[in-house]
Amino acid sequence: MTVATINGIPINYQVKGDGDLVVLIMGTGSPGRVWDLHQTPALVAAGYRVCTFDNRGIAPSGESVSGITMPDMVADTAGLIEHLGGGPAYVIGTSMGARVAQELTLARPDLVRKAVFLAGHARMDHFQQTLSEGERELVDSGVELPAKYRAAVTAVMNLSPTTLADERGVRDWLDIFEFSGGTTAPGVRAQLNMDRSFDRRSEYRGIMRPCLSVAFADDRMIPPFLSREVADCIATATYEEIPDTGHYGYLERPDAVNKVLIDFLAG
Repeated sequence: MTVATINGIPINYQVKGDGDLVVLIMGTGSPGRVWDLHQTPALVAAGYRVCTFDNRGIAPSGESVSGITMPDMVADTAGLIEHLGGGPAYVIGTSMGARVAQELTLARPDLVRKAVFLAGHARMDHFQQTLSEGERELVDSGVELPAKYRAAVTAVMNLSPTTLADERGVRDWLDIFEFSGGTTAPGVRAQLNMDRSFDRRSEYRGIMRPCLSVAFADDRMIPPFLSREVADCIATATYEEIPDTGHYGYLERPDAVNKVLIDFLAG
């Protein structure tokens, strides 16, 4: 990967493939390399030049422990696109990254050709706001959950009941979650402290670029009705709902997600 100073901080990024630029934006607490498991190879094979990067808060990008705002993250992504040639680019984000993509498409339509929002949302309801507050309080308490319990909670919150009912498959997921957890880094804590009380439904009516809002049918973190709201706000948006998927749908059913992505970009 390459580190460049963008929007005043180091941004760690990588580019693979040739063709029109696709920028992938990851969600809270996760590095950009997560896309490399499934989405990057599929998009490169489809003839795109794919950029993944670590959002501010995720080392070795700047951790910004003094605070992170959504305008910061939008400016980071805009600066990266400009650094890579100026766009317009295809932009795909998931969860928090979907919100970055939404705000970028609104603020800098000159940089966006088409946008896809996986688990996108124009607001968070009371459950999501309470969950976020609880996550921050847990981190600040210094309490470290037992690894197996943390893995089980992660699975319940991010995978579909279909996956959880697959005894062989869920065992692999639980192993991954058990050994990939640990102490929350200061930059991730800064991401968790971002505002969760926003409501951007009115503002998103100003988005004019072609957009696709994708919901994961069994998503407990960002339930489908919130993703449908995004599509309903944007006159140029369409909506897709992928069955048997939780919040990690792009990892859980990657073939279905990749098909939706590539069909939309090529359409």
